Amino acid sequence: MKRLLIMLFAGLVLAGCATSGQDPLAPKTANSVNLKRYQGTWYELARLPMYFQRDCAQSEAHYTLKPDGNVAVLNRCLTAQWQWEEVKGTAYPQVPGKTDKLWVEFDTWFSRLIPGVAKGEYWVLYVSDDYKTAIVGDPSRRYLWLLSRTPTVNGVVREELLSKARQQGYDTTRLIWRASDTQMAKTSN
Repeated sequence: MKRLLIMLFAGLVLAGCATSGQDPLAPKTANSVNLKRYQGTWYELARLPMYFQRDCAQSEAHYTLKPDGNVAVLNRCLTAQWQWEEVKGTAYPQVPGKTDKLWVEFDTWFSRLIPGVAKGEYWVLYVSDDYKTAIVGDPSRRYLWLLSRTPTVNGVVREELLSKARQQGYDTTRLIWRASDTQMAKTSN
């Protein structure tokens, strides 16, 4: 767990170094995200991962809207050894009132030591009208997550998400896909 937190911190510091200004070449965001509808469980279908996710076979995020308008974050990672690793944090708007570009800061020993330094950019690039699928990335296009309310989606939805990510300039050929439960069962035998 300690290793996960250290790697998470390193990834967030690198992501936090990316510029968040008005870059005309930056990916386009969803413009507005209803955080009340966005809260709940999201399963990671695929990712261009941060370093701390290198051992994740399956990942999920649980978001809960807080009374102050920020979002409580619980990220969970199931390793190929069937062990859950998790980290908690808070997401909050980069610009007050604008809900598609968030900062995420995880609760680690380092973030408690130097608050505000270890934060990463969480840009909601797309969310479906029914809030069942989403695409999240960062302005550098190094990190990308295809998300769904279910652990799997059909081929049409998968291709739609891939197409939207490619239109934003993300290299989808490097995506790491969620291991299926069947794949996970085979690795445990």
